[in-house]
Formats: sequence, C-alpha cells, structure tokens
Amino acid sequence: MNWDQIEGKWKELMGKARSSWGEFSDEELDQIAGKREQLIGKLQQRYGLEREEAERQADDWARQQ
Repeated sequence: MNWDQIEGKWKELMGKARSSWGEFSDEELDQIAGKREQLIGKLQQRYGLEREEAERQADDWARQQ
C-alpha cells in the first residue's frame, strides 16, 4: 500500500499501527494521520530511533498493509 492510500485509510489502519508501535498514544496516532513524515518523526521521538531506522520501519510497515 502506498502512503496516499494509507493516509486515506488511516482510521482503519490505526489499530495495526498501535499493534506495531504500542507506545503511541491515541493523540499521537491522530497527529500522524497516515502521513509518512509524521510517523517517522514520532518514531524518532518516542523510540529514540535514528532517521534511517525510523524510515525503514515505516516503509516496512506500509508494505505489509
């Protein structure tokens, strides 16, 4: 699934995102709103990941959807 599709179906995919990254709050998931850059930034903040690792995790997750 590409990021435009993810953004359009974010409400449906929030549960799957929560399963992958359980430390995100509802508010953070609402802020992400299916946007790749928002997700990468939150992954860096919440999990202390380097940008490259956050991008990899986000893109791997998107491919699985």
